[in-house]
Amino acid sequence: MAGGQDPADRAAGPYLGNGPPPGPWADEREAGFRPVECERCGAVALVAKFSPQHTSVQWSLESVRTCAEFGARAAAGEQTALIDTCASLRDSIDRAVQDGRVEISPP
Repeated sequence: MAGGQDPADRAAGPYLGNGPPPGPWADEREAGFRPVECERCGAVALVAKFSPQHTSVQWSLESVRTCAEFGARAAAGEQTALIDTCASLRDSIDRAVQDGRVEISPP
């Protein structure tokens, strides 16, 4: 043990190199996203749940245009890029988790 540190401990330390880190860590961009359809308007977004509090939602241009809530808020003058969530889709995601269609999968 050079320097009094076990080599296994050094290997588990922070990764400071370029490129993807070595090891089994998941990359959020490659997570198991599932399509979830909004029960209100039918907009479909890709969803991944990493914990009960952490949800990643990827909107397509088509889903933003289909979303009834985004449409109403945009018609009122808001920019869709600044709208942080859709309550109806949030409810649909919660039901999809309860029904087992979307699983909580920590990265």
